Amino acid sequence: MELLHKIDEEKLAQAKNGQGFIAALDQSGGSTPKALLGYGVDESFYTVNGVKDESKMFDLVHEMRTRVIKSPEFNGKKIMGAILFEQTMERKIDGLYTSEYLWNVKHVVPFLKCDKGLEEEHNGVRLMKDIPNLDETLEKAVKHGVFGTKMRSVINHYNEEGIKAIVDQQFKVGLQIARHGLVPILEPETTITSEDREKSEQLLHDLFIEHLNKLDDNVKIMIKVSIPVNPRLYDDIITNSHVVRVVALSGGYSQEVANEKLKHIKGLIASFSRALLENLKYQQSEEEFNKTIGKSIDNIYSASVDKVL
Repeated sequence: MELLHKIDEEKLAQAKNGQGFIAALDQSGGSTPKALLGYGVDESFYTVNGVKDESKMFDLVHEMRTRVIKSPEFNGKKIMGAILFEQTMERKIDGLYTSEYLWNVKHVVPFLKCDKGLEEEHNGVRLMKDIPNLDETLEKAVKHGVFGTKMRSVINHYNEEGIKAIVDQQFKVGLQIARHGLVPILEPETTITSEDREKSEQLLHDLFIEHLNKLDDNVKIMIKVSIPVNPRLYDDIITNSHVVRVVALSGGYSQEVANEKLKHIKGLIASFSRALLENLKYQQSEEEFNKTIGKSIDNIYSASVDKVL
């Protein structure tokens, strides 16, 4: 594939070999109120005369993310990368764009959530909605020093046609992203409560292999999956030459349960969002906040690095 830009080799080295996990700080419009509520900020904080003020809501969530990122506990020693959403990428921390602050100050590799949400369920899955102006967004990301992207779709039930459509879409958009010299994280989540989840994950694995075998030599991707039922399922994908890293979402598990499952899977690291932030509160003092996030980071890091096999 002819690339519009070279992949950033320094960031690639950290993404591939760096110790630690990915902090998913990419809640967008739909999930922001829930994220703020978990942080102790209810709708009254951004409601004026009975009307929700979306700009105030995004100001508050940026303040939350800034507090997380600026914490002395949050750095490249235990956090390999962080996923942002577009509005966060375009905002600043201490005069630097967030993605630039992450890399230049914290030495954390920046990623951008680029999907625009999910279609309604069809054939047991929820595909991604169309992503308008994607090439324009990707060029903006390159200018901000972003290394890669992330996009999510969901498998609710086993259905061959549906799962094939999910993987086809992820790789099609992934190749469009890779052309810009960015490394896409493909995220086809499998719902952890699905009765036929293990069967879905096996088909997902097989379709991944099919697509990986067709990639040009210079194409690099990452994959984000639910913590698999079969702990050895993704072994051959983790070691595939096209795959920079395979990471896992917490997927509805508590941090404690997700960590316990993750630490038994060789080569799989965390990319947690809710599970990372679950005990942080707006009302906490800086000392209490930093102690709480430090404990979460230590525990997730340990599950990602200190494996019990």
